[in-house]
Amino acid sequence: MTGPLDPDPGGDPLPAPGSHAPEPTPETDAPTSTAPVVDADGLPRLGILSLEGRSVPALYLVGWIGSLMGGSTILVSFFAAGSAAARWLFLAGLVVLALGVFAAAGSQAVERAKRPSLPFRGASPVLAFVVVVVFSLLALVIVLAPMSALGLDPSSPVATAISLAITTAIFLAVVQAVVVGPGAMTWREMGFGVPAREALAQLGVGIALAPLVVVVGLVLTAILSALLAPPPTTLPASGNVLGLLANLLSAAVLAPIGEEVFFRGYATTAWARATGTRPAIVRGAVFFAFAHVVTVFSATFTSGLQVAAVEFLGLLPAGIALGWVFLARRSVWASIGLHGAYNAIQLLLVFAILRGGG
Repeated sequence: MTGPLDPDPGGDPLPAPGSHAPEPTPETDAPTSTAPVVDADGLPRLGILSLEGRSVPALYLVGWIGSLMGGSTILVSFFAAGSAAARWLFLAGLVVLALGVFAAAGSQAVERAKRPSLPFRGASPVLAFVVVVVFSLLALVIVLAPMSALGLDPSSPVATAISLAITTAIFLAVVQAVVVGPGAMTWREMGFGVPAREALAQLGVGIALAPLVVVVGLVLTAILSALLAPPPTTLPASGNVLGLLANLLSAAVLAPIGEEVFFRGYATTAWARATGTRPAIVRGAVFFAFAHVVTVFSATFTSGLQVAAVEFLGLLPAGIALGWVFLARRSVWASIGLHGAYNAIQLLLVFAILRGGG
């Protein structure tokens, strides 16, 4: 048992009779620990608008400044539309914005690479997609504008194939820069690195699944189009066999390679590590469908919203099938085969219907 002079079982000893407890002083009452708040890896937690604790604060600062200045300059160019300076303001804004978003993605990749507790330690797929969009737009302005001046129709099948070749190269370059380069994921982990014979077998698996996915997609799109506005065609009219071949190159080869590397090999794998297989498939499908409707334009907001809704919902079954076959086969070749055959079948159907009607 304890007596009146014994230490209090729950805390400090009681003062002896006749004594006085020491007066509190600011020095003794002040907290003695000033250690920064750290995360599960023992590293400082990073504030969104703070440079403190960052490995590459200059890169992070360039990301913020470049993104804000580039976006503002592009906005100003829209207000100046019709003037001689508008196109130069737009181009300058794109250059600065491209540098800004790339710096932001690079900074994020560097910071996440230092945190082994994270299930995925590369740049966010959403941020990386913004980088792809901005760089693709910049490249198309630089490459296609001179070609248009020389007489190439920018809406022709050949110009579309050139555009998709550029975008595919940018998809691959961005994945290399913000995922493979920092060590977040290897190309093998994204479904590459298999022998040629196995890659061909996986392509065949994807191609064999394509007719079923096409039927589901067409039925759903037909139902939605009857209720809302039909979606626009994503490729220019073939016109002849040469145009058809150019469109097949675009839709069945270039687009599947770039998009499957990004949306399945990179994004779906990253989310599967963080959330599990099923949520990653759904998330990847939504991301994939959304990426295909961000460029939908229409005369009015209502019609544009309807077209975007049909396009988005119509692509969801294909996105889910692509994510499922990718994770089930652990091979990006399977999803490339499905994607390429899915696009090719629809393109050939449209070409046959138009030729038959003509």
